[in-house]
Amino acid sequence: MKATRVFQLTALALVVIAAVQVGWWLFDQRSSAIEKARTARALYSQQIEAADALLASGVAPQRVQAMLPGIVINGGHATLAPAVDQMLLTEAHRRINQYVWEGSFFLLALGVCIGVIARALRAEAKVMQEQDNFLALVSHQFKTPLASLQLSLETMAMRPLSSEQARTLIDRMLSDLARMEAMVTQILESVRLERGRVDLRREPLELGGAVARVVAQFEERAAKDRIKISADIARGLYVLTDPLALDVVVRNLLENAIAAVTPVGGGSITFVARRIDGEVELSVRDSGVGFRPADGARLFEKFTRLHPGGGSSYYGTGLGLFIVRRLMQLAGGRVSAHSEGVGQGAQFVLAWPVAPAEPS
Repeated sequence: MKATRVFQLTALALVVIAAVQVGWWLFDQRSSAIEKARTARALYSQQIEAADALLASGVAPQRVQAMLPGIVINGGHATLAPAVDQMLLTEAHRRINQYVWEGSFFLLALGVCIGVIARALRAEAKVMQEQDNFLALVSHQFKTPLASLQLSLETMAMRPLSSEQARTLIDRMLSDLARMEAMVTQILESVRLERGRVDLRREPLELGGAVARVVAQFEERAAKDRIKISADIARGLYVLTDPLALDVVVRNLLENAIAAVTPVGGGSITFVARRIDGEVELSVRDSGVGFRPADGARLFEKFTRLHPGGGSSYYGTGLGLFIVRRLMQLAGGRVSAHSEGVGQGAQFVLAWPVAPAEPS
């Protein structure tokens, strides 16, 4: 166990013990105040009995009252003076209130300390879990292309191959290398974005052209997987954002959509854009595996990959949508995900500030 975690657990245990001690002190002081009031009343009761005895022996009431100032004589009987009775009640309440306020303050302070330490422990546990998930995920994702590369190289080393066979193996190896490079790039980009080590510039960009350029790069891959990609984006819709950020965001969403549609044997991906109240919204809808409506926000967390029956791809780092959300935040936009449920497809909505159209 890490030294910091040991320190946090020790501090938490000490604070909890201190809180219990303060609670016990508060209870003990309250009991002590009540007991002191009882003792004082018992002493006055003895004085009342003594006064009654003196009165019975013939001592004048004035003399008895002078001897016992806390006692009053009414109708030949001694009773506790109302002022003294009120004083005892007031003193008991004052002490109890004092202990309650002091004890409550210390308990509140200790409670805040417990909450802060508990929150730090939960945050550290979450980070440790994310690290474990990340290591397991990266190990798994790199193992597959590495095994494929090894198999291809062993095949080429075992026997002479025809040019066509060699070309097939080379293409497979290049694809595996590109896949590993993409994963490494995503990991590095996520770290830079999370730490704010990226400078984005804002300039007017024509949305239709930017989307068309990204779609063109995926048309061949989509056709192999029997996926139809269409775009309904009017010309002249300009958004205010960074060119690289816009390209990365659209590319990651398109890759995510293809990964969601491929497991169901093909389908469609549709881009639709419209201008609403000073913003330009781009909707990316797919007919893929979908996800539970409650998981819409989780999709944008780091390393989140839902079950294949609920919206995940077969491979990936779980960082693509995290990068999308972070880039949209830095660019002054927003992103959200919606689905009617597993098997119902999904829709991702991007929104940027609208920019004035550039002169033709």
